[in-house]
Amino acid sequence: MLSFLFPRLTPDRSRGAALFAALVAAARQPHWFVGGQVPDTIDSRFAVLATIVALAIVRLERGGDGATAAAVALTERFVEAMDAEHRQLGIGDPTVGKTVRKLVGALDRRVDLWRQFVDGGDGWDQAVRVSLFRDAALPAKALDHCDAALRNVWAKLTAASDEALAEGRFG
Repeated sequence: MLSFLFPRLTPDRSRGAALFAALVAAARQPHWFVGGQVPDTIDSRFAVLATIVALAIVRLERGGDGATAAAVALTERFVEAMDAEHRQLGIGDPTVGKTVRKLVGALDRRVDLWRQFVDGGDGWDQAVRVSLFRDAALPAKALDHCDAALRNVWAKLTAASDEALAEGRFG
């Protein structure tokens, strides 16, 4: 609305959109909910998306200046999407801000969690459990599926160039 007055404070909505769309598509893959036995609920769908977005942010943090800008744009698109989705769910103006802040905090906690484990340190499986299931008990086969799937996502993110990621192209 006031972009002509404050162009640097009004983000270009197309920045980060392709990457966010690609990450949403990855999070919507049925294998998370079938083989991975992630419950098909709003909270669990959010957990999958936030986990994949967190991995992408961690990867982008390791890139150059363009990647850092892509991480910021991705976060902006995440916030916009959470705001829009919750408004569609009927959450009104007085509470939507508080709800979105909680969701962004949940993303931030996942980013912090994955920074510790993406380099192959012990605890990747525990990070999978916490990030996707909040430490809930689940069959080992489901955890193994999600573990392998997230390792695959991470491998694709790290194999892609900064430019390809910014354009939403990975694996």
